[in-house]
Amino acid sequence: MAIQNTLRALADPTRREILNLLKSGRMSAGDIVDKFDVTGASISRHLSVLKDADLIRDEREGKYIYYQLNTSVLEDVMLWISGLKGENDNG
Repeated sequence: MAIQNTLRALADPTRREILNLLKSGRMSAGDIVDKFDVTGASISRHLSVLKDADLIRDEREGKYIYYQLNTSVLEDVMLWISGLKGENDNG
């Protein structure tokens, strides 16, 4: 797992907010842009960082691109953090 890329992506508050938006389901790039007071180019860059970290996936449908969470990477990060705390499956 490229934990460095994942943590870098999660460090930005705008990217964390994008992930929060996507937890309720997939959204188009335009719908995501509408939720912020920044340029579309800025959100596009944030989406690119999240995608490079494999935190989100995209799918093109016609002229629209839809984004959704990749929960498996988030689960891997949670397991890694739990391991740092010394938690294990043995209770």
